Amino acid sequence: MSVPYFKHKGILFPEINSYTVEHLSYLENEFQLLDDDVVSVVYPKSGTHWMAEILSLIQQNGDPTWTRNVPLWNRVPWIETAEAKEEILNQARPRLMSTHLPFQLFPKSFLHSKAKILYTVRNPKDALVSSFYFSKALKMLKDPGTMQDFLEEFLSGNVTFGSWFDHVKGWLAMKDKPNFFIHTYEELQQDLWGSVERICRFLGKELTSQQIDSVVANASFQTMKDNKMSNFTQVADEYIDHSKGKLMREGKSGTWKNYLTVAQNEWFHSVYQEKMRGVTVTFPWD
Repeated sequence: MSVPYFKHKGILFPEINSYTVEHLSYLENEFQLLDDDVVSVVYPKSGTHWMAEILSLIQQNGDPTWTRNVPLWNRVPWIETAEAKEEILNQARPRLMSTHLPFQLFPKSFLHSKAKILYTVRNPKDALVSSFYFSKALKMLKDPGTMQDFLEEFLSGNVTFGSWFDHVKGWLAMKDKPNFFIHTYEELQQDLWGSVERICRFLGKELTSQQIDSVVANASFQTMKDNKMSNFTQVADEYIDHSKGKLMREGKSGTWKNYLTVAQNEWFHSVYQEKMRGVTVTFPWD
């Protein structure tokens, strides 16, 4: 059974212990990012867990021991969840973190920090479809109803963590900062080896070709799907109805074509054109 939502500064969050106004306010105004912190910022269902796995492997120089023995949410905790507060404060440096937060709710300390931000963007139509199916399984999210129902909510931004369009445009304002790296889910799929190499360069991390090979092999969709520390099969039934869906469902791009009607696609495209007017960054799906 899904739980109700609450709004914090116009953004929807599930009404559960993980998300509180107190913690979100602390995070925005008091939490201090350290200069060697690495934060993966991703809109929901756009590659969050993939980036967490990649960063875990890069930090361990391609050695998969950590990723095979420690749950992903402990390796790269979500900063917006209240239960991660002490874990992050006590984390060994350099700290790895994840977040779905829009820029306006992100720690203000970032503006005066050298902390590195990796922002991953995915075709919003694929993010929509992935969110639709995951919402059926994740008990903290409202049942999405029909695809048409969810499409209306998604395009209006009436979903957890807010509008995809506002999220992307908010973070793109940081694109010229030297400690901000933007890439796409599609780039990871098309050239994972080259993407890992570019991420390493951004992080100032030197890996050998063999070590990058290991990162790529252990961050593949199939390897992560088979890794119980990464595939969320260990999450309690209290939170996920495993009979209704999986975290790692297809891991492909462009599959939205199998789920959206011609009319729905045309509507999405018209809203996209309107909302993204003036954005100078070109994405693979444009």
